[in-house]
Amino acid sequence: MRRIALISLIPLALAACSNQGLRDLQPVSDGPDEFLIQPVKPLERPDSLNSLPVPTPGQANLTDRSAIAEGVAAFGGRLDTSGGIPAGDAALVQHAGRMGVQPGIRGTLAQSDAEFRKRKGRFTQFRIVPVDRYSQAYQRQTLDAYSEAERWRNAGGRTPSYPPQDTRFR
Repeated sequence: MRRIALISLIPLALAACSNQGLRDLQPVSDGPDEFLIQPVKPLERPDSLNSLPVPTPGQANLTDRSAIAEGVAAFGGRLDTSGGIPAGDAALVQHAGRMGVQPGIRGTLAQSDAEFRKRKGRFTQFRIVPVDRYSQAYQRQTLDAYSEAERWRNAGGRTPSYPPQDTRFR
């Protein structure tokens, strides 16, 4: 009986040793992945076929969309920053940097986040079933929008209206 239990526990122990990191997401179906589908702009016939740019393998096509460019345009911004900060944005930039600006902050934050994920990922190496531990690792840093809005309302702060909290999905 002990031999059968030992033989059945060995594969479970070996499977628990595989570490996928904090994010361990697996597809739930064999169907297509809708996130791999990238919509493109409609094709247009140029005025002159001789004026087309030379194709460059691995580079973007004229019909490829840019999520960053579309997002910047949706918020009224512009991608070309070669002319400096526009006059309309100068007050915003000055207010954002009123406490000082730390050079290289993105690299510093990326490094500290990598160290945080490494610390939190240590104890995720041993598990029997694959579990997404990302939400558990960042739980203390997550902001609950409803409780924060209620806190501000109770303190007398002005808050925008929002729909009631739906507890069915929690």
